[in-house]
Amino acid sequence: MPAHPAPRDRHSARPRSRLGRLLAHPRLAPFLSILLGGLLAQTFGRPQFGAWSILILALWIGLLWADPQSTRSKRAKRGALLGFSLGLGWFTGGLWWLYISMAVYGGMSPPLAGGALLLFCAYLAIYPTLAAALAAALAPPARREPWPLLQALGSACVLAGGWTLAEWLRGTVFTGFPWLALGYAQVGNPLSGYAPVVGQYGVNFAAALAAALLALLSQVSLRGALVNVALLAALFLGGLQLQQVRWTHPVGPALRVALLQGDVAQSEKFRPDSLAPTLRLYGDWLSSLHADLIVTPETAVPVLPEDLDPSYLRQVERSLREHHAAALLGIPLTRGTDQYTNSVLGLGGTAPYRYDKAHLVPFGEFVPYGFHWFVKLMDMPLGSFARGGFDQPPFVVQGVKVAPNICYEDLFGAQMAQRFRSPGHAPNLFANLTNLGWFGNTIVIPQHLEIARMRSLEFQIPGIRATNTGATALIDARGRVAAELPPYTVGVLNVTVQGHAGLTPFAWAASRYGDWPEVLLALFALLLGWALARPQRGGTRHHSAKV
Repeated sequence: MPAHPAPRDRHSARPRSRLGRLLAHPRLAPFLSILLGGLLAQTFGRPQFGAWSILILALWIGLLWADPQSTRSKRAKRGALLGFSLGLGWFTGGLWWLYISMAVYGGMSPPLAGGALLLFCAYLAIYPTLAAALAAALAPPARREPWPLLQALGSACVLAGGWTLAEWLRGTVFTGFPWLALGYAQVGNPLSGYAPVVGQYGVNFAAALAAALLALLSQVSLRGALVNVALLAALFLGGLQLQQVRWTHPVGPALRVALLQGDVAQSEKFRPDSLAPTLRLYGDWLSSLHADLIVTPETAVPVLPEDLDPSYLRQVERSLREHHAAALLGIPLTRGTDQYTNSVLGLGGTAPYRYDKAHLVPFGEFVPYGFHWFVKLMDMPLGSFARGGFDQPPFVVQGVKVAPNICYEDLFGAQMAQRFRSPGHAPNLFANLTNLGWFGNTIVIPQHLEIARMRSLEFQIPGIRATNTGATALIDARGRVAAELPPYTVGVLNVTVQGHAGLTPFAWAASRYGDWPEVLLALFALLLGWALARPQRGGTRHHSAKV
């Protein structure tokens, strides 16, 4: 007689449905992954939809884990394919505005600009490819029975740890480009409460873990699902509780601040015949406004001081002193011979002040080795600058220490944390001077504002932003937008800002150890997950029935 089949586990899952088999189809899965990546991109710059990024990522993780292959190598190959296709949809869907800078303002032919954009997005997609290959290889293969709970939780830890490490690498290698990092989409939901403790990469980890726990609901038994729901609730409740903790406190007098938005067309900004109207616009504002601090956009004056009428800056300085005001002026400066810096000039203060941009934009502000041929295809002025240091002193206004940063420097929280190394230099207020005119009236403006909000959340320090086209805004110490000018308008945003003093745990750790605390957290989760996810030695015992 044939042996009786082994009794089925009462917690076993149902056989995979026709839809489940369809989603796991090797030809369809990459296209679904590209679609999910494109949807993920739409959650950035739209804080009201930021929480959807977790659900979208959970759907992709479910697709990643729906692998019927039993060998690790096959699962890793499929995971790499799904990771790359997700990244391709994610980055092309969220960074398409780079095409405008190359084709419209950079002078490249449209086919070449489009090809360069796709190549860049393909490079960025390498990082989720690595994370997905690792997560798929270490997860149990798909089967009818539920995953054992410890193996399932181990797989979630591997996914979150690997994802975070890949995002850190993307933000570090070749000077880094962490735009569209998952943590930034969380500024409007409870997970942002972790930012002052573990920074953006820690929020990134929490969001990836939440997505993995959601995806596990279809892989575990009912008992395991209840554990997952409890862990999810704890994760979000922990963030809510941390949102109530104040690590910094108000300090000094409240400053009256005027933030200038000139809306100077990028196509006109560097033309000699357009220089006079630009100088007159900002000169009139700087000479007439009554405020404690006036802030212009990046390179509001787009020429070197020695190329200006000698009376221009003298007149501005004289007017500021008459009004008992100070100003931060975006202007290129020189350092030594044949060295140029993208800088901020402090006017009206008690001592001369300048800040030189420390983190430069590849291709826009410096040419990476071996790519001079590429830059020659574009027509962009001011394309090669010298770097400043990461721990430059602040600009002091009525005792309030204002730390300038320029354009996308505020993508790098650990580098901004270097300002907190010396207690005497620790800032009370961030001032970002930006020009996003290179990218048109696109989603790049709210995306960058979202990034600036994360910096205020990490340090619990208010931020002021003066931009050429937007978003000119005030961000309070809780990361909320308190005031904002409409993009692509000419105007002045008058706000009152209260500086803050103190150190968040993230500011303290990052000022000493950079991103390494978050990297170690991700590594620990990865190793713990690997230990939990691997099958027990000896495998499953098979019992034969008696004849």
